[in-house]
Amino acid sequence: MINAATVRDYLSGLQNRIVAALAAFDGRPFRRDSWGRGTSILLEDGDFFERGGVNFSHVTGTSMPASATAHRPELAGHRFEAMGVSLVLHPRNPYCPTSHMNVRCFVAYPPESPPIWWFGGGIDLTPYYGFAEDCTHFHRTCRDALAPFGPDVHARYKKWCDDYFYLKHRQEARGIGGVFFDDLNEGGFDRCFALTRAIGDAFTAAYLPICERRRDMPYGERERDFQAYRRGRYVEFNLVWDRGTLFGLQSGGRTESILMSMPPVVKWRYDWRPAPGSAEDRLYTDFLPPRDWL
Repeated sequence: MINAATVRDYLSGLQNRIVAALAAFDGRPFRRDSWGRGTSILLEDGDFFERGGVNFSHVTGTSMPASATAHRPELAGHRFEAMGVSLVLHPRNPYCPTSHMNVRCFVAYPPESPPIWWFGGGIDLTPYYGFAEDCTHFHRTCRDALAPFGPDVHARYKKWCDDYFYLKHRQEARGIGGVFFDDLNEGGFDRCFALTRAIGDAFTAAYLPICERRRDMPYGERERDFQAYRRGRYVEFNLVWDRGTLFGLQSGGRTESILMSMPPVVKWRYDWRPAPGSAEDRLYTDFLPPRDWL
């Protein structure tokens, strides 16, 4: 039996817990902005985070947006509600990676039929300068969070993440992946909700220890310049391929909150290549190609 109120309470509490941990890590308070169907909590020009935000939204409508029905056409025209927490964090130090997390629940209400529900979400890491120990820590935390749900779940969701966060027009991964899942309803509501909670609850343990390890590393204009260039890939993915961005815009979500994921400083160059053997080059050769970090 689906219990949308319980899901909403969990998601709202998750947003507050994550924000409290991030504010303690940064040292500056986040701004809270409620907008009717959700709450955006964000920080700009923090002591650690150049920009970061954690959104909670609960959107309802009379017809599923095209971004949702493109792969589930049987839901077209049905009343729906969608709720979730989504965050993107952009540290200032280029040695600290950007990270994204999203957990969400959808319910469609066909007339004269039981509700159709599913969960989705995941977490992923986007470094600018790669460190193997950071990648291993991140993927190990993801694996451990999913271990109670079956021996093959982590491997399937890792591959799903590698496939999803891929810039097809660049033939290039956005980052080093993590886990991703969608349309989850196998095993019943309680199992799916528990799996979704496991992902949401694992985020700070997966991400903040990496930031703590790298936050005091010295950097200069070269590293900031490369960070801004790689952030361009982040923008390209979110605006061209990300289903969550499209769903938010098509469902009448608040544009400022949806585009809160955009980095504050970004650059593009025409046909640029890193110097062979450089630290920038190693991101492409040693970190972006999908691999088993465990």
